[in-house]
Amino acid sequence: MDDFVRNKLSEWGLSTLIETFKDQEINEGHFYNLEDEEIKELIPKVGPRKTFKRQFKLLKVLPSTSEANDTRNMDMDPREESSQCQSPSVKRKRYNSATEESIMWKVKDIMKVVKMKLQNEEKTMLNDFLKNKISDLETRKRKLVGVFGKTGAGKSSLINAIVGEKNLLPSGSVCACTSVTFKVEANNDSKKYEAEIEFIKKEDWKEELWFYKNLLDDDDDDAREKLTALYREDWKIKSVDELMDNKYFKEIHEFLTSNKKTLKCDSAKELTEKIVKYISASNDEIDAVRQYWPLVECVTVRLPNKDLLQHVTLVDLPGNGDRNKSRDNMWKKMVESCSTVWILADINRAVAEKEAWEILQNANSLMGNGGECQRIHFICTKSDNVDDQSGAAVRDVVLKRNKVAKCKVNAEFKKQYPQCSEQFSFEVFTVSCKEFHKSRHLQPDETEIPKLRDVLQSLSNNHSEALNYVSGARGILSLIQGTRCRGVADSKMQACSVLEEKMLHELKVLQKTIDEIYWTFERCLTEGVEESQHSCEGQMKSMLVAGKKGSAFHKTLKFAVKNNGVFKAKNGRKKNINMTLSSKLTGSIDEEFRMTFPNEDKSGPFKDAIDSFSLDTEGMIKTYKDVDLQLHFLKTEEDKLKTKLQKIIREDKKTVYSSLTATIEENMQKCYTDAAKITGVGSLENMRRTITDHVHDKKDTMFQMAKDNMLKQLNKLKEKILETLEETLMESIELSLWTDDCSFPDVSGELDMMETFYSQLEANPNPN
Repeated sequence: MDDFVRNKLSEWGLSTLIETFKDQEINEGHFYNLEDEEIKELIPKVGPRKTFKRQFKLLKVLPSTSEANDTRNMDMDPREESSQCQSPSVKRKRYNSATEESIMWKVKDIMKVVKMKLQNEEKTMLNDFLKNKISDLETRKRKLVGVFGKTGAGKSSLINAIVGEKNLLPSGSVCACTSVTFKVEANNDSKKYEAEIEFIKKEDWKEELWFYKNLLDDDDDDAREKLTALYREDWKIKSVDELMDNKYFKEIHEFLTSNKKTLKCDSAKELTEKIVKYISASNDEIDAVRQYWPLVECVTVRLPNKDLLQHVTLVDLPGNGDRNKSRDNMWKKMVESCSTVWILADINRAVAEKEAWEILQNANSLMGNGGECQRIHFICTKSDNVDDQSGAAVRDVVLKRNKVAKCKVNAEFKKQYPQCSEQFSFEVFTVSCKEFHKSRHLQPDETEIPKLRDVLQSLSNNHSEALNYVSGARGILSLIQGTRCRGVADSKMQACSVLEEKMLHELKVLQKTIDEIYWTFERCLTEGVEESQHSCEGQMKSMLVAGKKGSAFHKTLKFAVKNNGVFKAKNGRKKNINMTLSSKLTGSIDEEFRMTFPNEDKSGPFKDAIDSFSLDTEGMIKTYKDVDLQLHFLKTEEDKLKTKLQKIIREDKKTVYSSLTATIEENMQKCYTDAAKITGVGSLENMRRTITDHVHDKKDTMFQMAKDNMLKQLNKLKEKILETLEETLMESIELSLWTDDCSFPDVSGELDMMETFYSQLEANPNPN
């Protein structure tokens, strides 16, 4: 055994294995060539073996000084790995990401060991505080990329190409049923291909069945397809209670018990064969296999060895939500949480593709002020579908058409959605999945699949995440080491007093800024209330009366009042009575809301005010040298708190914005309930009258209530921010400056390593 092996095991927090490796006479050469079975024999315990294999994998990925080892992204398919078309900048980016990932795992292992040492110490408030701080470091959130596009737009082919799995999804399979949410992400815990299937609630399906049996339109092909997929012809002749018989669900007992169904396979192809009936409507009319996608809310597929998806989840989303409440709520939550949205359309119909453009119309408020979307990518698919010509001619035709398509789509976006161009970055891609796999006419980069992979890579901001993680760990180790050294009591008392005084001052400044924001919204909403009161009755007449005649609209309105005011109009567009009524309110604040809560997190009054908050601990170090380590810890705590508060604001602003429509819906609930009970001759007119009379009677109060509720939500956000800052910092100040504990372990070595890691990360520019 040589020093290399000994040092690696120590560095990875696996010192207990040194003797085992020494007994087996493993040197550096043997170390690099260890096979899975040999590793299992050397390390029988699962925990240490997982740590070893993770670090071992990263060690083999990172380049040696001779650059003999390959640093390419491990999730690329063999076709792309053999390509020499990647630019040096792309290769360098992936190298940096791997380096940062390696540092993250090393720091995690160090902090696990430190936490174990603390657990062996006497239980105290400070001890518990430190262990909780170490646990809080483990906060990683996947970025969501929402993928929209109707069946046939090429979603399956694109996802297969992006993740490097040709056999994952058969053409046309992804959400062919237009209702299932489908997610693809990395499997970080297993080498298996896994699928987790979530079903809608049994009672929700029973309610949905009632709708279909009583309010099914003659032209509602989606509903007929759904019922036929699950029940075949039985749905036409049996009652709702009969259709809820357990015999229809015996293969999916998880649906009956409200549990998730998990499938595990050794290959993508095997997994696809098992999940297809949960995600796709069969095109074979004589297929006797029962399909269960009508009961599925979400399917999450996890793929092994996909570094590209470590911190990103691809989410295929239906275009308009769903009439089922649970599926619709999940759809809204997913759309709100997407940081990037991909909209797919066949390149031949990209500009004229009505459904693709309506996605922006339907989901704009959820992606924008009500969400966190920063980027919209319009992806023109099938750009390689051209008449067969000679190789050079095909390439010229494809590239020319791609250029024209990009210009036209950009122009259409600016024309139809000028407001979106202010809120989101917009980029057009033209992809060629067939050419990506075969490379007959185009170079890999010209297919633009590598560009989309780079988009996903850029979302995995390893640099920022690694820097924040190492900074937090460095602060915790500083506090542990600082408490071992008994400081001067007077110095600690003075530092504590100065910090508390600064904190109270900074909190007052922050509160004043937020109060100014509050009053700005109060003025905007006052105007919105007046506009709403003047226009609401005209809005209802336009939506419920003008040109809306006959039995078809009777069923539509009946469905709407049974579905909290939401229905699908004859042109297929989703209509929402509540959103129509709240439109003047949301319109009155939209521009101010965008400026106050920008999705890109780079500016805005809230962010600027929080960034300005400072205890100036770095400036105090010269005066209070005896407690410099504790002050270093407080600086990292302040930085972590600011990051945490930005996440709180990003999430809570969705509630603030949606509260306007939510309040209107709550106020409209009684008239929906009353209208749903109306039957018999003249029921259409009676339902209309019930709704319009209710709006007339409520208009003087419900818009004011919506305004008050939003301001209340804003005030709650202010209180949460101020309380989080005060309580967290006060606890940190008191415990770090009023506690000595010489029994704590000496972590000076670990602290030195953390300083080195931090300096390395800080010195390198962000690769993303």
